[in-house]
Amino acid sequence: MIDLIKELCGLPGVSGREGAVREYILEKLSVSSAKIKTRVDPLGNVIAEVTGRSRTRRSLLLAAHMDEVGFIITGVTDEGFLRFASVGGIDEQVVYGRRVIVNGHPGVIGGKATHQLEKDEKNSAVPLDKLLIDIGADSRGEAIKKAEPGDVAVFESGFKEIGGLIKARALDNRAGCALLLKLAETTPEYDLTLAFTVQEEVGLRGAKTAAYGINPDIAIVVDSTTAADTAGVPKEKQVCRIGKGPVISFMDNRTLYDKKLFDIILDAAKTTNIKAQVKSAVVGGNDAGAIHLSKCGVRVAAVSLPCRYLHSASCMISKGDLEETLKLLERLIPLFAAEVEID
Repeated sequence: MIDLIKELCGLPGVSGREGAVREYILEKLSVSSAKIKTRVDPLGNVIAEVTGRSRTRRSLLLAAHMDEVGFIITGVTDEGFLRFASVGGIDEQVVYGRRVIVNGHPGVIGGKATHQLEKDEKNSAVPLDKLLIDIGADSRGEAIKKAEPGDVAVFESGFKEIGGLIKARALDNRAGCALLLKLAETTPEYDLTLAFTVQEEVGLRGAKTAAYGINPDIAIVVDSTTAADTAGVPKEKQVCRIGKGPVISFMDNRTLYDKKLFDIILDAAKTTNIKAQVKSAVVGGNDAGAIHLSKCGVRVAAVSLPCRYLHSASCMISKGDLEETLKLLERLIPLFAAEVEID
């Protein structure tokens, strides 16, 4: 699974430009030993129907989004710099001076030198509209050969294993995609549908169309969520902690999760000695926000990986949390598909 994540995080996949990630996922699904029927819907979601050893009482969907936050080029200056805007939620504090990749070309996000800043500017993050991407061009004509308005850029960030942690760009949510691919490597106990969705970071758009087409009874959204377990943050405000296992949500800014499913997940973790933790704040959101409102409604749960420095060039997750999350998902598939009473 570490190799899967490394390869996935090395692919560019800004919202609406997920093509490289989609092709990788389709290739991995095509060599699975399981019987899988795949399709790509008009918005670009990958839908994979995996035939299990047994049929289900209820249709079960597991969803993870392919896209990542990044930047879109909005213009090119006469001097050869690129103007840009963010795609998805990126904190302005993590942008200045960062290396990026635009169409395979390296660049650096820069702005005015420190001694040129006004006093009030020195005490706040530089707004994105005051920054430019420097790709080493000395004219508009030279720059336009490398990038044009509408092209996208991603953070340049190498993959590193640091102790028991992984550092990489786009762990939100290539780690979730890797978990779903791992589940699809062999024939599962029961039929299930996997959705690798697009455009989550700009409004849960892919999940909306995917869920409408699949029309599941139950959906589990597999994503990453903010871990604020760093120095100076009180425990009650850390939301979740790396190393404590997958994060189970009762509510976020887009979804009030199904209480029955929430209880089943926590009980399953407890009875099988799988680490799990409850998200301790009502913040954020994920594809469940669109899925649970699809058609006549879908019962949803969220199983997330705690991730430090979300939406930055250097996201961090725990290898132990990955393993615990995989174990939990493997246990939930038979429970939700057939084994427990839910209604």
